[in-house]
Amino acid sequence: MDISNISPEEMETCVARFDSLHGSGEAYIDSRLPGHRRHKINLVGMGVVEATDKPELAPNIPLPAHGFNLGMIQAETGNGAALHAHETEEVFMPLIGPWAIVWMTEDGEREIVLNPFDTISVPIGVYRGFRYVGEGAGTLLTLIGGPEAGRVDWHPTVTQAAEATGLSRNEAGDLVEA
Repeated sequence: MDISNISPEEMETCVARFDSLHGSGEAYIDSRLPGHRRHKINLVGMGVVEATDKPELAPNIPLPAHGFNLGMIQAETGNGAALHAHETEEVFMPLIGPWAIVWMTEDGEREIVLNPFDTISVPIGVYRGFRYVGEGAGTLLTLIGGPEAGRVDWHPTVTQAAEATGLSRNEAGDLVEA
């Protein structure tokens, strides 16, 4: 392997400084539903964001993602993502506070609580969600496989409820006002 000769200035383009991160509170179809309000921050890659036209959702490190997408979710107590599935695995690691990871089974929803730095890898195709169960505001690190992570597959109850808030998706899977 050739050694790259990268200057400190060039390396700085590979850094996302926490105090200057940008993101959005309306990145997904469930964003307006009670209990699902959260702030999405894309660190590396776009992940599975549905509001692709929002400049604030552009990756904070504007370099190509090869094989993964890294982001963070920030939420207040009781908020997180509704039940959804992906075409790739998804990894969660709480950074601030405890987070409940929820998934659907034949017998209904199941839940496990993760504390800071605990990590879970949710398999492909499992309907999953998450919510912050600590006090104040929490931060969850998210990792989604693949440079093309596909689109979110929402549980049917979520898309129906979201339409009542004025949000839906077009044929391409992008977020639109209903």
